[in-house]
Amino acid sequence: MKVAKKIDCTGLFCPEPLYQTRTNLDSINIGDILEILADDPAAEEDIKRLIKRTGHKLLKFENNDGIFRFLIQKLK
Repeated sequence: MKVAKKIDCTGLFCPEPLYQTRTNLDSINIGDILEILADDPAAEEDIKRLIKRTGHKLLKFENNDGIFRFLIQKLK
């Protein structure tokens, strides 16, 4: 699985990780994969909701000692 773009949002608080996710999803091509790292506790649910609402695919989610890692495939 090749990541097209990786964004590190650790240390940023809501709504910045959500904004960065949305902006960067808009900037990649359909089929590409975006990797987001975040440590804001609100980011887990906020980003998952954004993915569902916008019709993209969450390929993988990990919580490594409070660092959330999302692999998101842009579908449209």
